[in-house]
Amino acid sequence: MSFHFSKHYTIEEARALLPDVRKWLGEIERLQQQLRELDLRLSSLSSSGDDVGGDTVNTSIKTHAKLHGVLNEFESRAIQIKDLERGLIDFPALRNGKEILLCWEKDEEDIEFWHDLESGYPGREPL
Repeated sequence: MSFHFSKHYTIEEARALLPDVRKWLGEIERLQQQLRELDLRLSSLSSSGDDVGGDTVNTSIKTHAKLHGVLNEFESRAIQIKDLERGLIDFPALRNGKEILLCWEKDEEDIEFWHDLESGYPGREPL
């Protein structure tokens, strides 16, 4: 039997990561807002003919690198971000020998749902 995922979480392992996942999602949100502000600043500088180099560009590059680093926290653990805005996260898991996804949204207190690989969010079922 071949699996799609290299890592499978138990419900306990996924729940133990929720504090970190919440922190990473908050950091992503903060960095995205910072990038939006920097992009606005760069746009206004370039449209007015000002030099676009310097601190704003350097800060933008550093912020992109930080964002990539936080996104790597998910990727390196095989945790899937399904919808960044909603904070919709899937943890690969096994249920009765079959691959499933433990499904969690940032507003939920705990991981309480799962779905199979095909049905996605609409197919969520209680654990």
